[in-house]
Amino acid sequence: MTDITVTRVDDESRYEIRTDGALAGYAEFQLRPGAIRFTHTELDPAFQGQGLAGILAERALTDAAASGEAIVPLCPYIARYLESHEIPGAEIRWPKRPGTAPAEA
Repeated sequence: MTDITVTRVDDESRYEIRTDGALAGYAEFQLRPGAIRFTHTELDPAFQGQGLAGILAERALTDAAASGEAIVPLCPYIARYLESHEIPGAEIRWPKRPGTAPAEA
């Protein structure tokens, strides 16, 4: 049986996913007052194709939402994940994309 863990490592500013103790990947973040900005997600090629990126995203985002921090998805993978998955209690602050008009009220 494979043991999969996702841990927030504040000293490294990232969430790490490990499988049977081996580092399989991470999601980097930057803390801001009241917000956590996800900037980059990477999975070791040796661990791709096992659904680990989705597990990493789900657990990291769930943890961030539980802490009360607003989530800012700057990382393309995290943004795509949030577009297709619900994270209960999450406040999402979508970044403004260059060249787009402001939303009308």
